[in-house]
Amino acid sequence: MKNSIFFSDLPLILVGGGQVGPEDFTTVQPLAKTCIAADGGAGVALAAGMLPEAVIGDMDSISPDTLAQIPAERVHHIAEQDSTDFDKALRNTDAPLILALGFAGGRIDHQLAVFHTMTVRCDSPVIVIGAHDIVFLCPPEMRFDAVPGLRVSLFPMGPVTGRSEGLEWPIDGLNFAPGVRSGTSNRATGPVTLCMDAPYMLCLLPRSELHRVADTLLRPGLHGRWPARAARYKDLPPSL
Repeated sequence: MKNSIFFSDLPLILVGGGQVGPEDFTTVQPLAKTCIAADGGAGVALAAGMLPEAVIGDMDSISPDTLAQIPAERVHHIAEQDSTDFDKALRNTDAPLILALGFAGGRIDHQLAVFHTMTVRCDSPVIVIGAHDIVFLCPPEMRFDAVPGLRVSLFPMGPVTGRSEGLEWPIDGLNFAPGVRSGTSNRATGPVTLCMDAPYMLCLLPRSELHRVADTLLRPGLHGRWPARAARYKDLPPSL
């Protein structure tokens, strides 16, 4: 267990300040009822009628009006500027699965930072939900049902090799790395098995697969989970 600000033994929703569609909360609420927010994401959550159980971040994008609606004991100010609010939230949250809304779309630099953080915090099982796709870090091994023709895109954030079953173009024996090789726009031929040797491969699937992937990632005994990497940023008290 992490030395966490917020702990849950059930999946939870993490809300950011980016683009969130009116149907997004409806989509994730069958999977998770508890909501926390990263900084300005608190305003997004309140607008959807959800009071965050915790707000974590440097508090540079949350409005005074929003802050006034959050009980003071739920606000966790982390002042350092070496990491994003998404990173601050992940490293201080312990849950079996985190469904992230408001972290896809919008500014490209923000999106790249989110993908980077997913590999830095590889021990945090998180699904980033966009308007059309979901993104998650491949665990050491996973298997999920897929209809033939389903788009399965793989994008490396570092050097990684793996094995696959059920892909039209198998990845066995291929060396993936940024600037070297990616695996976008592959297709399933049936149930898919993916095995990775390092926590660097992002998997992108159509948003329709959210519930299927969530169910798979909630069964870590079947596919393992990456251990925490050495802290990239200087460890700080959980609330400053």
